[in-house]
Amino acid sequence: MLRQEGSKGMQVIGRRARTRRATKTITVAGAVAATLLAVVATTLPASAEVSRHSQPSYYVHQVLSGKSLGHWYTKAGSSKRHWERLSSPDDITIFDGHLFTTFQNGVGPQGQASPDGNRDSTIVEFTQGGQELHQWDLRGKCDGLTANPATGQVIATINEDANSSLDSIDSWNGQVTDYRYSKKPLPHNGGTDAISFYHGLMLISASAPGTAGVAAPNPAYPGVYWVNLDPYNRVAYVHALFYDEADATAADGPHAGKTVKLGLTDPDSNEDVPYSAPRFAGDFMLTSQGDKEQIFVHGARTRHQHLSVLSLSQSVDDTAWATAWHGTFFAASTGTDAIEAVSGTFRPGTVFVAVTPCDANGAPATCPAPGYPPNYLGQLNPYTGKITPVSLHGPSLEPQGMIFVAS
Repeated sequence: MLRQEGSKGMQVIGRRARTRRATKTITVAGAVAATLLAVVATTLPASAEVSRHSQPSYYVHQVLSGKSLGHWYTKAGSSKRHWERLSSPDDITIFDGHLFTTFQNGVGPQGQASPDGNRDSTIVEFTQGGQELHQWDLRGKCDGLTANPATGQVIATINEDANSSLDSIDSWNGQVTDYRYSKKPLPHNGGTDAISFYHGLMLISASAPGTAGVAAPNPAYPGVYWVNLDPYNRVAYVHALFYDEADATAADGPHAGKTVKLGLTDPDSNEDVPYSAPRFAGDFMLTSQGDKEQIFVHGARTRHQHLSVLSLSQSVDDTAWATAWHGTFFAASTGTDAIEAVSGTFRPGTVFVAVTPCDANGAPATCPAPGYPPNYLGQLNPYTGKITPVSLHGPSLEPQGMIFVAS
């Protein structure tokens, strides 16, 4: 059956009553990996013990394809309904063992209609085996998606460049609630992107700074907001966590250990660093994609808050940490409009990244191009910022959003 919830269309596909178990603590992290000689060599100290687990093989297989899914939408400027297949998967999250991902369907970063007149992104809930459970249409381009582990709300940010808003999906009953931000335009004159829940704080990337105003970087532009929701008035109140030109300690390079000033132009993905990570354990992390930097926040929103910046050898989108020997990386693959799973044996603490050469500042307008290949899975050395490609067996993978689920 099909239900409409206000301005948001919610398609409920074979919804059955199901008892939600208590939220499992499922370690998330990210994206997929490969020949572990590289993993051991670049992630762990030379003295680290090499066990029988040190040379696993990684295999890619498709879990969910947008080409086998579809949605109905009302074409811009028309009242007629149209059906199309889902495309352009991006962020991915998990709650109660079920995965959620966003298909952006060609919608523009300020909410512009796709060439086919579609203005809606589609959120799909599915099992780890790839069975679709439910889907929701949200007006605009959904770029950030995460689940609040305390409440089961799935939070989606809409439009990463401008005209941004926030939606909340109740994973228990499917109800969609629309929120407007407390300030319009947002203080950084841009949109909103990735979301993390860090020690109970909702933290959202302040993406595309200066799109609707002064060119970035700007000392007055927030790089990350901490956000609290007022469900009665449907307002998302935004507060700056730190700014695009804040002071930070250089974590690598010739200025390592010294205080430097940030100059962020592209705040994008963010993550909670797991406590098992080899470096920056327990911090909140923001990736400034175009700048090829990751900013680690220690003691977020306390008087001890401190920033460190790691310079990367490549532009990246999502980052994920393997937190167990056995598990699965789920990745949104831009080249196949699908969710791919990477299975194998993973060394805990290994850092994987979705490498995005065409999103680096200075990348050519026509991309991929020589020296700027399509997205690929990389392994990050958190001490040097160097990224090396990961070898995989199976279908090609061009990752964007990623998550690691421990077995």
